[in-house]
Amino acid sequence: MRLKVCCEDRIGLTRELLDILVRRDIDLRGIEIDQVGIIYLNCPEIEFDAFSQLMSEIRLISGVTDVRKVQFLPAEREHKELRALVESLTDPVVSINLDGYIDMANKAAQDLIGSSEHQLIDEHANSVFPDFQFAHWLEKEEASQSCRMVVMAGLDFLMEVMPVHINDESEQPVLVSAVVQLKQVAMNNTSQTVFRTPSDHGFDHLVGQSNKFKQLIGQAKKLAMLDAPLLVQGETGTGKEMIARACHRHSLRADKPFLLVNCVSMPDNAAETELFGMAAAEEGGSAKKGILEQADGGTVFLYEVGEMSRHLQVKLLRFMQDGTFRRVGEEREMQVDVRVICSTQKNLPELVAAHQFREDLFYRLNVLSLTVPPLRERTADVMPLAELFVKQFAADLGQSKPRIDEALADYLTHYAWPGNIRQLRNVLLHAMTQIDAEVMTIDDVQLPEIENTQFMSEESMDGSLDEIMKRYESGILHNLYRSYPSTRKLAKRLDVSHTAIANKLRDYGIGKK
Repeated sequence: MRLKVCCEDRIGLTRELLDILVRRDIDLRGIEIDQVGIIYLNCPEIEFDAFSQLMSEIRLISGVTDVRKVQFLPAEREHKELRALVESLTDPVVSINLDGYIDMANKAAQDLIGSSEHQLIDEHANSVFPDFQFAHWLEKEEASQSCRMVVMAGLDFLMEVMPVHINDESEQPVLVSAVVQLKQVAMNNTSQTVFRTPSDHGFDHLVGQSNKFKQLIGQAKKLAMLDAPLLVQGETGTGKEMIARACHRHSLRADKPFLLVNCVSMPDNAAETELFGMAAAEEGGSAKKGILEQADGGTVFLYEVGEMSRHLQVKLLRFMQDGTFRRVGEEREMQVDVRVICSTQKNLPELVAAHQFREDLFYRLNVLSLTVPPLRERTADVMPLAELFVKQFAADLGQSKPRIDEALADYLTHYAWPGNIRQLRNVLLHAMTQIDAEVMTIDDVQLPEIENTQFMSEESMDGSLDEIMKRYESGILHNLYRSYPSTRKLAKRLDVSHTAIANKLRDYGIGKK
């Protein structure tokens, strides 16, 4: 129970009030004294008769003008109001004490970090925000308001660290804690000076949980530190360019340029000029710098190098041998320090065998290599990527993030994704532009009807034969149910009984709204 005691400002009055509680063996859990003459008491609930006697005895104290029961103490009410306000914020908010440990995290922060508040309480801030050194902020920056870019769960955030001060008895502000607020950065409403350019994206922007993804990132981080040419192979849409950019950001060349050359469908003369530059058209004129010259000290990324013409392959081979080249129309040789990273979705050894790609150039480019696995072999990464894309699109579109229901999550996970991550991203972008509900369902996504389970990944092979077959069967039913959205139609399509299909749909939770 909480009591509000209105009284005069008299020395000893509070002591008399507490003496009554002691005599009645009532535990005092909290007390607040207002300067205007109000004392608030927080005590355990007592029986009605005892409560009536207590109220009468308090009223007999000299100077007490009124006593009544209230729902909250002022500090409790203020705390609950502030907590309700913080919980209503869509931005993640975390409170950190002076020892560097978290003592509060709102729902948005819990969702972003992937932990409950119970798990986050007493977690050190450095383990949650590795880019923010709390002790350094306290000592070196004198606990002033700080603002910096951070990456969490693959998303860019503007992290604001705000000191919280309370005036002491001498009215001097004393630092008591810090509040961290994370504001997601969206391209459409944030200036270019704040938003990261694509070349700034590193390994912390790549999201995944599968063993294959972790192995890929581990290997890529090692190869990123080397200066030898790197060949990144993989199907279309697997994120080869993101891997290349991340390798550049992780290398000793990170503060130098990262420039891309698109080898697809580019005329030889245009490609040669773009890559190597062009001499001045007339005496006294200015020469055009090519990408190799512009990227001196940095990295050149040859996108889809398997599409490069034979003529340009010869020119590139010369550069790969000794780092020298000539601008188009110029005799003087130039030398630059550039690391070459290539990507291809084609099988270069097959192109070499078919005399469509130079063997000597292949061995020059394939010094180090990475193979990015397709999404169908990384089923554990589908939902983390889906959640990442939905958060990004929600921020870009200025709308709240919808929850992906279990049936849709299961459907996305079992889909074969011939277009890989790019296809998943595009499908979810289309869904986000159409949805106006708080939950995204199977009906909100549009995917081409393919044999959804024609590809079986290693991850989908985990477990017993019965478990594998159930996953396979579930994928088939999920895929066909979109075209045959009733048990009778689906039973006829599969040439089985209506009852058998109804039971299987129920077992796999298909068709439930």
